[in-house]
Amino acid sequence: MDALSDDGRRGLTLIAFVGSVFSPYYARARRRGAADPEHHCAVNLALYGEGGKRWAMTERGRGDLARGDGYLAIGPSRIQWDGERLVMHVREITAPLPSRLEGTITFTPDFLTGYRFDLDEGGRHQWRPLAPSGRIQVEMRHPGLRWEGHAYLDSNRGEEPLEAGFRYWDWSRAPMGDGGTVVLYEAQTRSGAHRLLSLRFDPHGEAEAMAAPPHQSLPTASIWRAPRGTRADAGSARVRQTLEDTPFYARSLVEMGIHGETVTAFHESLSLDRFVSPVVQWMLPFRMPRRARG
Repeated sequence: MDALSDDGRRGLTLIAFVGSVFSPYYARARRRGAADPEHHCAVNLALYGEGGKRWAMTERGRGDLARGDGYLAIGPSRIQWDGERLVMHVREITAPLPSRLEGTITFTPDFLTGYRFDLDEGGRHQWRPLAPSGRIQVEMRHPGLRWEGHAYLDSNRGEEPLEAGFRYWDWSRAPMGDGGTVVLYEAQTRSGAHRLLSLRFDPHGEAEAMAAPPHQSLPTASIWRAPRGTRADAGSARVRQTLEDTPFYARSLVEMGIHGETVTAFHESLSLDRFVSPVVQWMLPFRMPRRARG
């Protein structure tokens, strides 16, 4: 899930992992043989805006996982679908400097979709745009803040590690003026194939393939120089704010044109070639501590 406040000054990303794709512990377990994804779970919450950034992603084991019809609990955090809304009660500790992240995040989708798309040529990696648009209410006790905005909810699943299937991808999601949403996925697979999804969801949730705008290079992230690119009208794309700047991943707000309309997109770039570097794998536990039971 990603979300941006109505005034554009605050944002968040929340991801629940069962089989944490960026986990160095899970990667280590796979190198030893078969690894249980339920023993490598995490809730990743990142808050952006006034007062700086807060980040939490503590990995937990199978003893801290509970899930069933309409709910998922990982450690002290719980996600519940009540039939109309997704209610997320979050209790996490930030890293690398510890502080509390506690509060309730409520997402009300404008609609739900049943679409499922393959991200690779073999169908081993799939993406589901569950709710391309909706409203979010954020009520955090630690830190104390409240805001509302627009949000997006999706789901990914894979039958192999991400780095086995891909070398690199760019993804972006932009709300449009007519109430619709544009989503762009562009990937270089490990086999050398090029994959591109260019979709526009109308205000009722119907998806149609959209002519992809031309490729636009973006400046590399300023600290770790992670590569970035997008699809946008020629000469229109600019990075408004870099939210995450890591050795293998960049998350940004990008202002760009989509077929003549200027939008602000949530944007992500992911280099799996960089991710598998031994140096990066050594660094990851500082941002992703592990506390496992079971």
